[in-house]
Amino acid sequence: MRVVLGALWMIATATLAAPAPLRFSVSDSWAMPVVQLEAGVPTQGIMYDLMSSLATQVGRPISFHVLSRVRIAAALAHGDIDVRCYVAQAWVNDLSGDYSWSVPLMVQRDVLVSVSNQRVKVDELAAQPIGTVLNYRYPLLDLLFASGQLSRDDARSEEQVLQKLVAGRFDYAVMNEWIVDRFNQKVPVGQRLHKVATIEEQDLRCVVRNAPDVPVQQILRTLQHMKRSGEIDDIIRLYIGRPAANVPPD
Repeated sequence: MRVVLGALWMIATATLAAPAPLRFSVSDSWAMPVVQLEAGVPTQGIMYDLMSSLATQVGRPISFHVLSRVRIAAALAHGDIDVRCYVAQAWVNDLSGDYSWSVPLMVQRDVLVSVSNQRVKVDELAAQPIGTVLNYRYPLLDLLFASGQLSRDDARSEEQVLQKLVAGRFDYAVMNEWIVDRFNQKVPVGQRLHKVATIEEQDLRCVVRNAPDVPVQQILRTLQHMKRSGEIDDIIRLYIGRPAANVPPD
């Protein structure tokens, strides 16, 4: 009996001593190279590697919470997640609660892509649908959508938008430049997509919930070090082979 009680005490002590997992949100609309979801579980990708490295350096186990994009803000506000990464401040200007933002970690460039290589001016396009992701905001296109000159053809993820574009459902789609670069690496030259206009660029960061059980300052310092040391840029190069290519100005 003493042996059993001793074992139980040791298990309980170890459990109490183990640090709580660092809980990260993962949007179910992300696609490679940002993240690969297999059976609803992230397994690889830029953000998978970044968040895994961050948790390791902070000394915490990691827990991924895969959510629809519209539910992530509420999960952060309710304390269901601790860190949200791959987010621009402009996307969450109505964020409520007590949070701290990291330094800018990377730049996302949204581009207009097409199977045609003819560059275009977005505000001069004829009325037509544009491939977009459900619940994604495209501030520079909002006026064109509101006026009816262009219309959204939403899909649940960027990967699905890409599939619809290749299938000819529409002539143009708004897409993360990384996804375009990765797609073009895997297909013959004649099947590659063309970046025909730049839509916008955003500095992406992580936002951390300020709470006693979250090592906020350690997380922020670690992210700053990962950026300054070149670790984050190395992760990006691992998946797209090079830094995101520049798009000539319109």
